[in-house]
Amino acid sequence: MRRLGAVAVVGAGLVVLALATVRRPAGAAADGATVTGHVKLTGKAPANPAIDMGEEPKCKAKYTTTPTDPVVVVGKTGGLANVFVYVKTGLPADAKYPTPTTAVEIDQNGCLYHPRVFGVMVGQGLAIKNSDGVLHNIKALGKKNRPFNISQPTNMVTQRAGFTVSEVMLPFECNVHGWMHAFAGVLPDPFFATTGDDGTFTIKGLPAGTYTIEAWHEKYGVQTATVTVKAGETKPADFTFTAK
Repeated sequence: MRRLGAVAVVGAGLVVLALATVRRPAGAAADGATVTGHVKLTGKAPANPAIDMGEEPKCKAKYTTTPTDPVVVVGKTGGLANVFVYVKTGLPADAKYPTPTTAVEIDQNGCLYHPRVFGVMVGQGLAIKNSDGVLHNIKALGKKNRPFNISQPTNMVTQRAGFTVSEVMLPFECNVHGWMHAFAGVLPDPFFATTGDDGTFTIKGLPAGTYTIEAWHEKYGVQTATVTVKAGETKPADFTFTAK
């Protein structure tokens, strides 16, 4: 099972801290290989659209400056955040991986989704949290998975059963606040990660083999890299996207 460690989500004055433990992914080999890398953006990052939250004072009060839609988030060293990186091909076709018993949480805080991009295994539960105390209506727009539409009128958590098949990526949106978007990578295995503000990622516990690693970003599309790893070995896989 894989959980995020201490995470700071920062957006236009909003800071959310989440503390959790980091464990080996469910089904990952103890002596498995590691793929680690850095996703960068070259060129000038575009300005993210400003969000008018005037009709939602509870959300607006959580920001010290005008909030923006965090489509492109770039760190101080050029790292590109919110890139979903996963093993696209190369895993044994007959391999089975245990489903984590802990649900993945997606929070609506400051009228934005946190996290914006995340991974979840097939069958793993989803905990949908409303931290704003205002009406949210979360919609999962699955094409391979059955869509759902949930209304949350106040502070609450809704537990959802897991998605049934792989889907990369599965979008979320809010019917009440049109600027709210999130994306989930639904996979049958635990070999995925999402870049933070520094643009780095690590995928651990892989069996020895040759893999196609794909990096997905909501604006800049996908890139792939091929990596061959031996048991216990660590190999790099770096990606560079160009601003537009």
